[in-house]
Amino acid sequence: MALLAAGGVLTAVLLTRTDNSQAADQSGPIAPVNTAKVTQQTLKDTESADGELGYGTTSTASARTPGTITGVPESGQQFHRGQPLYSIDNKPTTLLYGALPAYRRLTTGSEGPDVLQLEQNLEALGYDGFTVDDEYTSNTAEAVEQWQEDRGLTETGSVELGQVLFAAGPVRVESVQTQEGAQIGPGQPVLRYTGTKKAVTVTLEAADLRLAKKGAVVDVTLPDDSTVEGRVEKVSTVVVPASGQDQEATTELEVIVAIDNQKALANYPTASVDVTFTASERKNVLTVPVAALLALSEGGFGVEVSDDTGTRYVPVKTGLFAGGRVEISGSGIKAGLAVGVPK
Repeated sequence: MALLAAGGVLTAVLLTRTDNSQAADQSGPIAPVNTAKVTQQTLKDTESADGELGYGTTSTASARTPGTITGVPESGQQFHRGQPLYSIDNKPTTLLYGALPAYRRLTTGSEGPDVLQLEQNLEALGYDGFTVDDEYTSNTAEAVEQWQEDRGLTETGSVELGQVLFAAGPVRVESVQTQEGAQIGPGQPVLRYTGTKKAVTVTLEAADLRLAKKGAVVDVTLPDDSTVEGRVEKVSTVVVPASGQDQEATTELEVIVAIDNQKALANYPTASVDVTFTASERKNVLTVPVAALLALSEGGFGVEVSDDTGTRYVPVKTGLFAGGRVEISGSGIKAGLAVGVPK
């Protein structure tokens, strides 16, 4: 069987254990100078990236109607469902929960997922007398009138643009873009907000998409070297404009990592952290150092097995490569077996 040696990067070179004259006199196998044990372990293909601990994605709340700013919050202030975020012409914009932004006036006869979203919030706030579905009925209008009365709004039974702001959950004010007394028009920013839970933002190259799988578990190393578990919550594609005339725009991935153990982050308002992604994982597999692989001239790989009877070459099937080791399988391959490795 002709053999070629395979190094850490699998570059094949001619296998030489002795010079030609010595090789001609050999009558039996020669034990390799160095050996390593076949081990059974969990093999992980991991990569680390720099991350920034903060509050995740920042969104902008913009005015929907023209008027005068009569109330704005302070940076860092937090709000929950049913609370007013800001006011224009002394009319509050109330925070409600939902994935779909407010994009139209809702009134009797309206139908759609935004109606369902509104009714779910009305029910959560304690209003009743209507069926929670995607139809805005007269019963819905009565509940809205009661809600408007409680908010100090004109009781029209219709929800006008600007009366509510839908967000995924509780919000934290990141910054305020205006001030009381300022004139504002539709589309102009009032404030920027985030969620209330701390999260880690990581920027990856587009080629690293395999690492950024939604729901994937990652390890986050904090400045004190402690580690907390995180989960990929959101992956967004970001186009970075060219920085110069001769440059081209690039594409990056913005990855938001959610962390359930918020107590572990209490001492860090913001911080630079390390995030370890696991691209692939193989549990309880047999592994050897990559340097132990021998490229066979007829194709495939093998290892030089060493035992009491000497050495022999055994073909193996390779699997995951990670951390300088490689998953192998084959006839007679088992944990504890000694295989040859170069010096």
